Amino acid sequence: MATWIEYGVAFFLLIGSAFALVGSIGLHRFPDFFMRLHGPAKATTLGVGCVLIASMLYFSTKDEGLHVHELLITLFLMLSAPVSAYMLAKAAVQQQVKTFNRKD
Repeated sequence: MATWIEYGVAFFLLIGSAFALVGSIGLHRFPDFFMRLHGPAKATTLGVGCVLIASMLYFSTKDEGLHVHELLITLFLMLSAPVSAYMLAKAAVQQQVKTFNRKD
C-alpha cells in the first residue's frame, strides 16, 4: 500500500475520532435535551462519516476495485441523522420538554 494512502487513512481516522469524541463530550456535558441533541446530530455524524471514508480508502487499495459500501453507508448516515434529530426535537417541543435557563 502506498504511503500517501496510509497517511490519508490515518488522517480520516484521527479527524473522525476527534469529531466523535467532541460529540460524545457534548452529549455528556450539555444541560438540557435540545443542547444534548446537537452534539450527536452534528459532530458524531461527521466523525462516523470520516471513519467510513477511511475504511473505504483502505479496503479499496487493499483489494482490487472500488468499494462503495462505505460510501453508501456514509450517504445514508448524512441523510438520516439530521432527519432523526429534527423528529426528536419536534417531539420534545410537543411534549414541552423544559429547557435550561441560565440566570445571569
